[in-house]
Amino acid sequence: MKKVALVTGGSRGIGYGIVKQLALSGFDIAMNGVRHFDDVMGIVDEIKMLDVDVIYCRGNIAVATDREKIVQEIKNHFGQLNVLVNNAGIAPKQRNDILSTTEESYDEVMDTNLKGTYFLTQLAANYFIEQKNINANFNGCIINVSSISAIVASVNRGEYCISKAGIGMLTQLFAVRLGEYKIPVYEVRPGVIATDMTAGVKEKYDALIAQGLCIQNRWGQADDVGKAVTALADGFFPYSTGQIIMVDGGLTISRL
Repeated sequence: MKKVALVTGGSRGIGYGIVKQLALSGFDIAMNGVRHFDDVMGIVDEIKMLDVDVIYCRGNIAVATDREKIVQEIKNHFGQLNVLVNNAGIAPKQRNDILSTTEESYDEVMDTNLKGTYFLTQLAANYFIEQKNINANFNGCIINVSSISAIVASVNRGEYCISKAGIGMLTQLFAVRLGEYKIPVYEVRPGVIATDMTAGVKEKYDALIAQGLCIQNRWGQADDVGKAVTALADGFFPYSTGQIIMVDGGLTISRL
C-alpha cells in the first residue's frame, strides 16, 4: 500500500511543486486548498497521470471545522495518513511598515500561517499516534515549510516574518513531543522562489540576484523545495528530527 501525504496549499506555487515531487516518488496525495473544486480539477488530473491516487480536500486551515473536515476526508478515503506537509501560508494583503501594520492584517496572517498550522499539526499528530498504537511499524513524519523570513527581517511585512519564526518553534515542540513515537518533524526554509506570490516583486529580485544576493545565481523553483521535502518524506533523514533544511541557494550564508 502506498503512503499518503497531505500537502496544505498544494494546488499552486511551492505546494504544487511539493505535490508533484511526492507523487513522482510514489505517494498518494491529499491536496488541500481554498479554491473551488472546478478550479483545481485540471491540476488533480495532472497528478493522477503520475499513477497515484489524489483527492482534493477543500478547506481553510485557519478554520477549526475545516481542519477537522480535511483530516476526516483523508481517513474516509485512504484510511491512513503518513506525511503532513504544512505548506499553506499567506502574505499580508498590503506590505505595511511595522510602525503602521494593522491588527486585522496581523490576525489574518497569523491565523493561517501559525495558528492554523499548529492545530492542524495537532490533529495529524494525534492521528499518527493512533495509527502507531495499532501498528508498531507505522512510519510517519511532519514537514513544516516556513521561509528564510523566519530569520531575515523584512520591516514591511513583520506579521509574515513573525509567523514564520513561530513555525521554527512549532517544529521543535512537536519534534520533542513525538520523539517517543519515532515520528520525526522537520522544517524546510525556502528562499526566493519563483511563484505567483513573488510575481509582483520579480524585477526587484531579478536585480538583486544578478548582483549576487544568492550564491547560486538564480531564482529558486518550486521543484527545488519539492525535492527537499520528498527526501525528508522518503525517510532519508531518519536521525535529524527538529532540524532545518535551507533551500535558499546560499542566500542566508554570511559573507564578507
